[in-house]
Amino acid sequence: MNVSRIYRLLRLVTLLQSGRNYTADQLADDLQVSRRTVFRDLNALELAHIPYYYDPAEKTYRISRHFFLQPVNLTLSEALALLILAGSLTDKTNVPLLSSGAQAAAKLESILPEAIRQHVGSVIERLSLHLGPMARHEGSETFFEQIAAAISRRNVCRMTYESFLEKKTLRLDVHPLRLVFIQRAWYLLAWSPRDKAVRTYKLIRVRKLIVQADTFPPGHEAKLESHFGLAWSMIPEGKLHKVHLHFDPKVAGNVAEVRWHPTQRVEWNHDHSIEFHVQVDGLNEILWWILGYGDQVKVVTPKALAKQVTRVAEAVLAKYKEST
Repeated sequence: MNVSRIYRLLRLVTLLQSGRNYTADQLADDLQVSRRTVFRDLNALELAHIPYYYDPAEKTYRISRHFFLQPVNLTLSEALALLILAGSLTDKTNVPLLSSGAQAAAKLESILPEAIRQHVGSVIERLSLHLGPMARHEGSETFFEQIAAAISRRNVCRMTYESFLEKKTLRLDVHPLRLVFIQRAWYLLAWSPRDKAVRTYKLIRVRKLIVQADTFPPGHEAKLESHFGLAWSMIPEGKLHKVHLHFDPKVAGNVAEVRWHPTQRVEWNHDHSIEFHVQVDGLNEILWWILGYGDQVKVVTPKALAKQVTRVAEAVLAKYKEST
């Protein structure tokens, strides 16, 4: 790209962000180029992810005044925190949004004053942040961006989805409401006209996505706040259970220091064991969490959960007996 075109593109951005709406002819006059060149330059801005807006009624173009970020004066601690957090995402470059965090860290580091950059670099060498395992999101970055845009514009999405629950490929229209990262992966919360309910779709199971021109009316967002309810993690089953677990001293401290659920209550015993109380919607998710603590935990109530743990433990034991 030659210098004259770079200057013209910068001039184009300045005009479009001035607050005044410009027609293609007005832009051509101000830039002293043809209409065809104006359209080529607008396409160049789009490729650079600089969003311009076209008003079909007035046939004018503009860029929001607030598109470009204003300078931010970060303290040393704030810059350090951002770099450490974003730097920990370098091995998560296939995860939408988290990969952008890693790129942002590199940009931030490049503009820090030399003295601060050296200090931050020496500190970062002695600090690290290890995030848990995450699902592989290769190929889902485009879907993420398309869905995020569809949410803001209320566009209906037609998608092909591999359903783990139904064990088949679904082709359905949904009203996208929110993208949420839970534990290891991105999920889409969307209203399903087919099911007449808000459903959760794992992003990496989307095989094809077409954002429709059709839009959907507001109204389903209110259901989002109660969507997960009191589920242990993210799958409510429609029935509340009061769960009482006894944890032995070996793991009691580790369990007690984590806020696992908004309803949890912990009671310490004299022998440093704990009584763990929680009210959850459904037992299947908490079942697998309990099994992770092996013989260091016992289900006191409900009996239905104790029986589930017993069945799984007996099945595990049977597998090992078969191999010996």
